Amino acid sequence: MTINDYKFAGKKAIVRVDFNVPLNENGEITDDTRIRGALPTLKHILKEGGALIIMSHMGKPKGKVVAKYSLKQIVDAVSAALGTPVQFAEDCAKAAEQAAALKAGEVLLLENLRYYPEEEGKPVGIDKEDPAYEEAKKAMKASQKEFAKTLASYADCYVNDAFGTAHRKHASTAVIADYFDADNKMLGYLMEKEVQAVDNILSNIKRPFTAIMGGSKVSTKIGIIENLMDKVDNLILCGGMTYTFAKANGGEIGNSICENDKLELALDIVAQAKAKGVNLVLATDCVAADDFSNDANTQICPSNAIPEGWEGVDAGPESRKAFAAAIEGAKTILWNGPAGVFEFDNFAAGSKAIAEAIAKATDEGAYSLIGGGDSVACVNKFGMADRVSYISTGGGALLEAIEGKVLPGVAAIKG
Repeated sequence: MTINDYKFAGKKAIVRVDFNVPLNENGEITDDTRIRGALPTLKHILKEGGALIIMSHMGKPKGKVVAKYSLKQIVDAVSAALGTPVQFAEDCAKAAEQAAALKAGEVLLLENLRYYPEEEGKPVGIDKEDPAYEEAKKAMKASQKEFAKTLASYADCYVNDAFGTAHRKHASTAVIADYFDADNKMLGYLMEKEVQAVDNILSNIKRPFTAIMGGSKVSTKIGIIENLMDKVDNLILCGGMTYTFAKANGGEIGNSICENDKLELALDIVAQAKAKGVNLVLATDCVAADDFSNDANTQICPSNAIPEGWEGVDAGPESRKAFAAAIEGAKTILWNGPAGVFEFDNFAAGSKAIAEAIAKATDEGAYSLIGGGDSVACVNKFGMADRVSYISTGGGALLEAIEGKVLPGVAAIKG
């Protein structure tokens, strides 16, 4: 079933969204991208005469009620975005009466799903090494099904529009789908767009294909790096992982971030790229700082010759040129992870150079997919969100999809 074909009139729809938005110390939303992303689906259901039950998680409360992760803080923002008052259920598992009372065009937002450990389905307070862990896990899985069944009981149909959590087999993202037949469960518009975007990158490649992988650790990106090796023409590896590669090749990296247990892996990636004819682009110079702060003293130095007491915090000018050259002329572009500590304005030049090169290539006809929270924050910070083809709302989900893994949240609906 597709969202366009479903008749929502007179029906209650329970919709899983990803409203895990960043909040400042006053509980105010600092980036509403995820809320805006869900609006087409939510507004469509209301326009078609349905009643709306919205559910989401926020943060990692680990099965406990933690005030700073309450979705109550975003009720006004969601009301404003939808243009209609939003009711609030203080307990997501005890909202049956409020859900039953909903009329067409009305909206109910449930409290944080992760206040219940059943949402994630992991035993709480017991170590994996404990002999009783397997029994606890089995019991939790049974509780998770009951939790999902409770959520499902509120509505006539289920819509999953939370790509950011589609890689998790949680109660609200996958298990709940078992309680709806094929004619009463569907992907939302955002999920459909995300699935299509991944397909464009994996199955509809126009060459040259350039992938940019940034961030601090090689270990968190190894699966996607290896999967991309068979697909890309150019692979830029930047950000904190630069210094693991530099050290693996015998370089001096000062106080830079480094995974010392991944040096062999770094060398293996270099060898793989060479064997597969992939143009692997690593930073040759960097901006080094004597402190992890925007006001630190800085110097430009080779990535493999950073003085003791200094750390690499951004790509240097020569590296920025090399990155731009590998992006220029590309017809398919994937970017995940920044080139430096872009949150500090003085260390954002590397990430900005990548964003500018991607925007230029997109202007010239390339398909560009930006994914992962930091990369999205980058293009937003530099005001280039409207100059790329697609911005994914999913970090881990996008990476796992591009790794070729099946996403439980998609499989639960599409089979």
